[in-house]
Amino acid sequence: MAMAKFGVGVMHNTINSRFGPKPLIHADYLTGLACGADSFWVADHLNSVLRPSMWNTKHVGAARIIPKMDAHLEPWTMLGYLAGRNKARMRLGVAVTDAGRRNPAVTAQAVASLHLLAKGRAVLGIGTGERESNAPYGVDWSQPVGRFEEAAATIRALWNSNGELVSRDSEFFPLHNATFALPPYKGKWPEIWIAAHGPRMMRATGKYADGWFPGTTRAGEYGEQLEIVRTAASNAGRDPQAITPALIRFIVTGRSRDEIDEVVDSDIAKVFTLNSPAKDWERHGAQHPLGADFTGVQDLIPQLIDEQTALSYAAKVPRSLVRELFAVGTPDEVIEQIAEFRDHGLRYPSWAMPVRFNRVCAKARPRPRPTSRSCEACASSSKEAIGNADD
Repeated sequence: MAMAKFGVGVMHNTINSRFGPKPLIHADYLTGLACGADSFWVADHLNSVLRPSMWNTKHVGAARIIPKMDAHLEPWTMLGYLAGRNKARMRLGVAVTDAGRRNPAVTAQAVASLHLLAKGRAVLGIGTGERESNAPYGVDWSQPVGRFEEAAATIRALWNSNGELVSRDSEFFPLHNATFALPPYKGKWPEIWIAAHGPRMMRATGKYADGWFPGTTRAGEYGEQLEIVRTAASNAGRDPQAITPALIRFIVTGRSRDEIDEVVDSDIAKVFTLNSPAKDWERHGAQHPLGADFTGVQDLIPQLIDEQTALSYAAKVPRSLVRELFAVGTPDEVIEQIAEFRDHGLRYPSWAMPVRFNRVCAKARPRPRPTSRSCEACASSSKEAIGNADD
């Protein structure tokens, strides 16, 4: 029986800066290098999950460096750029790509190409995506989970075809004498890590994935959800222990308690909690401004929320909800939070380093952000925390 690997990842948000596309990804890559990260991940969005109406220097100091928060770079292009410069030999992946916005045959080709370029170090992070990056661009959003399941099955079918013609019935992605001739790297295809939060997606993770990669799961529910994934893997005839229990978490840390509190209490951080579903708001004694049935980031279209409306929503946000959505605190406190996930089965945290949410910003020049050292401390110490899982 194979056991899930241990590791730590660092994530980059693929946003263009006033200095061009390279400085920010270089800064985050160097942070990953400094903390000994095992993998480097980039986001896949056409636009931001933050409200663009709030992205200005009144609310966010980093707006001086990043004029347009919606200016997202194409992830596979960015990873191809990194593949030839990956001196640390980190694994390279997307966290996570949409199942429907890009045809799964094209996704299979992109990640297989990266896998060859990166000498077997590519990982496909994939999920349903969000309404904001699909519906406004004419992509059908009526059955995101069904579309995802068919996309995952299509990718596996093409990779397992050995170059032979493939025909497959599918409501969304039928194959008619399709061929896929790219080879695996030394006999191994890229791993698939699925961002799953609901029961149906967790079952799909057990059936198709090599890693489970949630982003909004709480520590107390992580173990129960991991069991759903592993049971589904067993039911599909797969080794449940071979699936890597992973996690994406945004860090809010800083050089002082005041700096951390400033971020937690900022309007932009509060508005970010609109990405949490209504049930999470209710747990903190508040009602989601978008309704009691609102599902969160999956159905949010942030570009439709003007600044004054966003500020009125921010006024309703419990401080405790901000602290739940992010990993908040000093590096030692963040490590304690990740250790709680470890106790429920986590083996591979990936840290996302958000742009500075506070209003103050250092001189606008392309260098690592002031909190990078704190993030490095969080990421490097995570290895010790995860490695002590059996202590």
